[in-house]
Amino acid sequence: MASTKSFNYFAFGSNLLSKRIHMESPTAVRKGFGYIENYSLDFFHFAARWRGAPATIVENEGYKVWGAIWEIESINLTGLDRQEGVHNQVYKPLTLPVYTSEGGTLECRVYQLVKNPPKADFTEPDRPFERQPSKTYLDVILRGAKETGLPVDYTDFLSTIKHNGHTGDPKFEIDLAVQD
Repeated sequence: MASTKSFNYFAFGSNLLSKRIHMESPTAVRKGFGYIENYSLDFFHFAARWRGAPATIVENEGYKVWGAIWEIESINLTGLDRQEGVHNQVYKPLTLPVYTSEGGTLECRVYQLVKNPPKADFTEPDRPFERQPSKTYLDVILRGAKETGLPVDYTDFLSTIKHNGHTGDPKFEIDLAVQD
């Protein structure tokens, strides 16, 4: 449980990866993983840094989005909001119940695009170009999902998402370089 000096944050995109979240939130401590109900993962908008569409959550009855649960000290909230583009009205913060892998529920901060796409009416192979993440961004999400220990069927689903083939900002990509 987060104290008044900290908050719980649910990450489903690039902040699944510890190296990425620690860039703006050095106090972040992974507390486990969980899912939000009645949302599906989608991609929309264009992020110049990533050269593709960033992740968002879309209300969608019967679906789940899995992610990492981080506890972050409140002193990092401004940096996290800035990273998510709240000041530029790219993402908006929500507070949603997250069902933990242990069977409990935590209220967590989560970010959703302000201009969210309509519910998907296509199958993954048919994902239109404007709703495709870059290869770099998708790689960071997949690495983070594995690092977090998300269920294999969910990481398998993530690996089927079509990317646009672009790599991200070279300076940013170096910071997150694969160290396998």
